[in-house]
Amino acid sequence: MTQGRGRNWRLFVRLLVLARPYWWHLAGIFALGMVAPPLALLAPVPLALVIDSVLGQRPPMSFLRLLLPDSWLASPGPILAVAAVMIVAVALLNLTQSLCIWLLQTYAGEKLVVEFRALLFRHAQRLSLAYHDRRGVTDSLYRIQYDTMSVQAVTVNGVVPLVTALVTLAGMVAVISILNWQLTLIALAICPLIYAVARRYGDRLQSMWESVKDLDSHSMAVVQETLSAVRVVKAFGQESREHGRFLDQSTQRVRGQIALARTEATMDLLIGVLLAVGTAAVLVVGVLSVQAGRLSLGQLVIVMSYIAQLYEPLRTMSKRLAEIQSGLAGAGRAFELLDELPEVAEKPGALPLVRAKGHLQLQNVSFGYTPEHLILKQISLDVPPGARVAVRGPTGSGKTTLISLLMRFFDPLEGAILLDGHDLRDYRLADLRRQFALVLQEPVLFSASIAENIAYGRPGAPMKAIVEAARLAEADAFIRSLPAGYNTHVGERGMSLSGGERQRIALARAFLRDAPILILDEPTSALDLQTESRLMEALARLMHNRTSFVVSHRMSLLDLCDLHLELPDGRVQSAGKITPATTREDL
Repeated sequence: MTQGRGRNWRLFVRLLVLARPYWWHLAGIFALGMVAPPLALLAPVPLALVIDSVLGQRPPMSFLRLLLPDSWLASPGPILAVAAVMIVAVALLNLTQSLCIWLLQTYAGEKLVVEFRALLFRHAQRLSLAYHDRRGVTDSLYRIQYDTMSVQAVTVNGVVPLVTALVTLAGMVAVISILNWQLTLIALAICPLIYAVARRYGDRLQSMWESVKDLDSHSMAVVQETLSAVRVVKAFGQESREHGRFLDQSTQRVRGQIALARTEATMDLLIGVLLAVGTAAVLVVGVLSVQAGRLSLGQLVIVMSYIAQLYEPLRTMSKRLAEIQSGLAGAGRAFELLDELPEVAEKPGALPLVRAKGHLQLQNVSFGYTPEHLILKQISLDVPPGARVAVRGPTGSGKTTLISLLMRFFDPLEGAILLDGHDLRDYRLADLRRQFALVLQEPVLFSASIAENIAYGRPGAPMKAIVEAARLAEADAFIRSLPAGYNTHVGERGMSLSGGERQRIALARAFLRDAPILILDEPTSALDLQTESRLMEALARLMHNRTSFVVSHRMSLLDLCDLHLELPDGRVQSAGKITPATTREDL
């Protein structure tokens, strides 16, 4: 338990550090919150004034004698009018204070959440592919979208109101002690019991919140996985099965949420009972004091009202502590993602790289996703600038893995890969990745216009360059035939276009990128022969004067290559003499 509280304290400090740019906003919320105690002290005064000085015969309170002339205080009418005006004035002040706090809380809280999300999103993009393959996209998505709200829950909605309630409690205790210290002691007698209840249930609530968030993430994963593969689900008629999977995960989440609600309700019930017992005790002693002549009826009304307002901060503190526990559960998950270290890291003082020549050397490279199971074994290869390398092998032989190593999505477990004489690990990552253009078997398009998709690898490219790239990729004609031309939105993953059209846009993106090294990973395997034949000339143009690696089983594409690299079991078997493409006759 002590270890858990130490972890909570560290999470709390990290959240406060994140909130540092908005400390002035939090201070403003706190300052506005400090207006509440004086307003709370004023609230019962009009009623007490009416009871004692309008309905009763007691003289008006001393502050009224200082503010109003004696002639006004000689009859009940003006005193009643003053009481009515005070009620309206206090209500207006309360409403204004609440509105200002709400606006400031909304602004600061939303800004904190957005910045925390941006921080996590940026970090998630830097993490290695191995991490995302291992944990899944939905887990990171849930942490970025939902767990980041913890910074708002803890700081804006938790700590500031908690501190405000503490100060309010201290102020109310001081004021009530002046009125009647005996009743104050009776009212405060329940505080140790409330603290014991809150401490007992606090750790349990945080653990339960963590479980509920995990179950939430699993339910979301089922939805994401099913909708991503909706064509397969429909093709095999498995809608009911996936619906059942979702219901199973959601039912577990509901059970967890009900257990959590039961625990929170039990804590609230115990605290409510303690507050009721305290109020009853004060009422009994107060009535006895009125009967004994030690208190007036109006004074008892004020004391009872203040006791209720004394207990309100205690109630607020218990609720805020529960909210903080929920926030800390989410913060722990968010910081787990933020603390994850990229497996491919940029070394200090990494070399800049403007444009590579494209000379690649693999020196005894071995790699496996686990050290016990190597996929690539002792691969050595020297690829001069402009050479075209065909990579072949059975499924699972390491073709895509080799491509991933070239782009430094992973680092070799043994050996080194050199680009223009320097180890890939010596270069800046962003500079290194700019040396590659990539065309995949399933082209990846974004929900944007065709022009934006072509310019994805070169943001801000002029329209003239985009059109030229599309022309080289044999895509300009079909793009112009669309109603909106280059401004046509392709829909999610480009599904409003045919496979051949998506592939030509991917080729246009590679042309516009104009990188010295080209990766073609089964670029035509999903196309029919007629579409493939139309793209062959564009592919040949794209490979010209670029160091190219082609993963394919289509002989029409492999015939364009200088070296055929066989990977039957993770080892190199090559056939054919390597001839740099720069020495070939221009295409």
